[in-house]
Amino acid sequence: MHEELKEEAIVNKVGGRFKLSTLIQKRLVQLNQDSRPLVTLPAADRQNPQQDKMKIVLQEILQDKIYLDASNELRIMGDLPISQESPDFGD
Repeated sequence: MHEELKEEAIVNKVGGRFKLSTLIQKRLVQLNQDSRPLVTLPAADRQNPQQDKMKIVLQEILQDKIYLDASNELRIMGDLPISQESPDFGD
């Protein structure tokens, strides 16, 4: 088990265990689809590709790089939400 998951701080940071699980799962899907990691792991923390991805996700959460929005969608800090409406550029 990852040490970060033993602490209540990460659970409290995202608003509970369900939200933490949801955030981890959604981000792992993105990383497995070749999304770029938002943090770099030290060489000593690299063991195997799947464990590396989990460690990356945990560090992204702890460093406030990713979060769940109000509708439980994964968001990356600094990214603007995608509008569902077409932009109005006027005439």
